Amino acid sequence: NVNTRRLVMEEGGFLYDSDAYNDDLPYWTKTQEGQPHLIIPYTLSENDMRFASPNGFSHGNEFSTYLKDNLTYLIEEGRNGSPKMMSVGLHCRLVGRPGRAKGLEEFLDFVASLGDDVWVTTRAEIAKHWYKHHYPEGVGRSSL
Repeated sequence: NVNTRRLVMEEGGFLYDSDAYNDDLPYWTKTQEGQPHLIIPYTLSENDMRFASPNGFSHGNEFSTYLKDNLTYLIEEGRNGSPKMMSVGLHCRLVGRPGRAKGLEEFLDFVASLGDDVWVTTRAEIAKHWYKHHYPEGVGRSSL
């Protein structure tokens, strides 16, 4: 909805919103009062909704391969000085089907094999990290 961000910022009390698809990293915007508001972008490409769309994933192996290739590339970008965030959109009615769940299991095993090269976490923890390490200068102190 075109009003979602405005309503979220007006209501207040939210660490972030994810009503954006336009970046690979969180970023700040401002409320009308000039206060920082964190955006943690969502994704449609690394998302099991592609099982339900034409030209999307037809089976779990395609999903797993795509996610592993994407993560491998992002890790390499990070090693070259340009780290990114990878979100994976999951819905129980889609990836929860046995043949698709196998692909997710393969991806998660791959992620686990990477050890400290990846941080598997929640959006809330990403937001807390962003508030602590990337809070905008000149707008007061973070409340976290």
